[in-house]
Order: sequence, then structure tokens, then C-alpha cells
Amino acid sequence: MDPPTPPEPREPEAPSPARRGRGSSAVQTLLAFGALIAMVVVFSIASPNFLQFDNIVGILLATTVNGVLALGVTFVIIAGGIDLSIGTVMSLSAVMAGIVITSWQLPIPLGIAVGLATGAAAGTVNGIVIARLKLPPFIVTLGMLKVASGLALVVSGLRPIYFTDTPSFNEIAMGSIVARLVPSLEIPNLVLFLLGAALVAGFALNRTILGRYTFALGSNEEATRLSGVPVVGWKIAVYAVSGLFAGLAGLLMAARLDSAQPSLGFGYELEAIAAAVIGGTSLRGGEGTILGTVIGAFLISILTNGLRILSVSQEWQNVVIGVIVVVAVYLDIVLRRTQQRP
Repeated sequence: MDPPTPPEPREPEAPSPARRGRGSSAVQTLLAFGALIAMVVVFSIASPNFLQFDNIVGILLATTVNGVLALGVTFVIIAGGIDLSIGTVMSLSAVMAGIVITSWQLPIPLGIAVGLATGAAAGTVNGIVIARLKLPPFIVTLGMLKVASGLALVVSGLRPIYFTDTPSFNEIAMGSIVARLVPSLEIPNLVLFLLGAALVAGFALNRTILGRYTFALGSNEEATRLSGVPVVGWKIAVYAVSGLFAGLAGLLMAARLDSAQPSLGFGYELEAIAAAVIGGTSLRGGEGTILGTVIGAFLISILTNGLRILSVSQEWQNVVIGVIVVVAVYLDIVLRRTQQRP
């Protein structure tokens, strides 16, 4: 009698889309939202100026650039990577757009396209080096941070690029479509750009094949590869998305300031990563939500604004934000351990 035929081995499957955004990430997002509400209440009681319309608009403006950067880096972190170059890539993208619009006197839409392409190209280079040469993302993106910073200074000639001859560029960011519909609401267009970018990012992460493979890469890259997924190509795509959002952030920053500042990007990458982590994106990969990232970005802006109104020095503001990031990472670890228990 022949022995029974053993079952054929099954290839590992990528995590189901139904599991996205659940688990520790969802809990941490709820905690971040609760902390956000608590801060609004506390600062409102502590200072009558906090809920004034001008201050609320200031918070929205402060959140825009950091929020857009955080949207892009959320993809990378969920995929199990990190991108430290987004701040200086943002500056380089703004400078390139400024050169096209002011020095070359070309149309603004072309300058915007060049700025976005610059960010996407930098992200693509990061992805190629990381995916094909198997170098650590931390080292590669740290190198790109320096490269982008140097190129921004070289291309700009060490000087800011001003858009004084193109006032319509500033109008893109600081104009108000909302005020045309509701005259009493002078909300700058920058806020609408953040909302639109968040909707696009949320759709891409939850409703497209890019989002599916982003979660799969962060959950188990080897299993994803064995499932027949071209891991290299999708990892490059994830970093390209991060660079694209950095390019958009650079354009928004340049339009808001009416100038491209070549040395402005340092430090923005840390706040963007902090916003994603506080909002529930796990540094171990495989978990995160766009909603959580937006909440994290607003939490940082509200905290900074509230502490400034209470006359807390910049140094202590940094201390508080640093502690919150450490607590967020610790919560992620605790929640994951809790889920893994039988």
C-alpha cells in the first residue's frame, strides 16, 4: 500500500486587506484623537486666545506642510522602511520650482510639475538604492538628506528665491476659495491642499494595489516575495510616493512664504515621522492609517501652539514632543504584545 501523498506546500499569502488599520494601530489612533481633544479643552481653558479664529487658522497653516510630509512618510514606515530625506527634498523641490518660474520665466504650472518631479525622482533614487543594493534605509535616506541639502544650496546660489514677480503663485496657497463662498471664513487654500492630499493618500493606501503591497511589505517582506510579488518594484514605488509628497510640501511651503528657502528643510523630517508614529503608524511596519497620521500632525501643531501661547520656551516644547513620541512607540509595543498573547 502506497503511503499517503503529503499535501502540497502553500505559498505564504500577503496580509488580507481587511486587517489593515486594525489592531494596535486603530487603538493608538483612538488614543491620539482622545489626546487631541483633551489638549484643545485644556488650552481653551488655560488661554482665551486659543480658540480665536486667527489662532485656529494659524494652527491649520502650521499643520499643512508637516501633514503633507507625514502622509508620504506613512507609506514608507508601513512598508517597513524610513525616510530621513523628506525635509531637504522638500527644500530642493521648492528651489527647482523657483528656478523654473523666476529665473527661466516659464509658466507656473511647469514649475509646479518640475517641483513634483524633483521630489518623486529623489524618492525613486532612494528606493532603487534600498531595494536593489540592499542597503539600510536609514543610511540611504540620511545620505539623500545631505545630497538634497547640498543641491538646494548649489542650485539656488546660497540665496533664497523670491516669487515677487509672480504674485499668483502666493495666491495659490494663501488665497481663499472658501471665503468666496462664505465671506466670513478666511481659510487659506493650503488647508484644502492638506485635505485633498489626505483623501488621495487614504484612497491609495486602502483602495489600490499600491496600498495592499505597502502593508504586505511591512508585515512580511519575505512572504510577499514568495507569493510572487515583485518586491523591488513596489518598494521603489513606495519611496517614490514619499518623495512626491515631499515635492508637494515644498511647493506649498514656497507658495506660503512667497520664496524658496534652500536651507529650510532640516528638522521637518523628524516632525513628520513623529506625526505618523503618534497617529498609530508602527515603526515595525505593517500597520498605520492616513487618518491617524493627520491626527498626529494636528496634535503636534496644537501642542506647539498651545505651549507657545502659555509662554513655554521652544526648548521645553521640543522636550514635550520628544516624550510624546517615545510614549507613542512604547504604546505600540505594548499593544502588539497584548495582541500576540493567546
